Amino acid sequence: MNLISSWQVWAVLSALFAALTAIFAKVGVENVNADFATFIRTIVILVTLAFILLATGQFQSPGTIAPRSYLFLLLSGLAPGASWICYFRALKIGEAAKVAPIDKLSVVLVALFGVVFLGERLTAPNWLGVALIAVGAILIAYR
Repeated sequence: MNLISSWQVWAVLSALFAALTAIFAKVGVENVNADFATFIRTIVILVTLAFILLATGQFQSPGTIAPRSYLFLLLSGLAPGASWICYFRALKIGEAAKVAPIDKLSVVLVALFGVVFLGERLTAPNWLGVALIAVGAILIAYR
């Protein structure tokens, strides 16, 4: 199997970068307003993605995108914006080692939303994993 086309490799890299994000953000937000820190982070992401699209020739004509896709892309852009604002505020006042696991309860919510809204099916071992993630996040954040 080609590693670059493996979703597992990309998922592990995502987890790695998410972990680094928590550490870098905790240090970076130390003497900065949390919302302004989110703004800076967003600019960096925007510039980086524009560079990647330019470098790889992956820009797409806006007219080729269906209105339904635009709606859900808009919503999928608003959700992480809200998440980042909440995350940076939590990091500003809490410990990264406790904030990040609670943030990762999103894994539990994605599993639940996938079943309820997307009709996905989870097996008994899948549900056990979801429960263990939830319990683990709570135990890490527990005082």
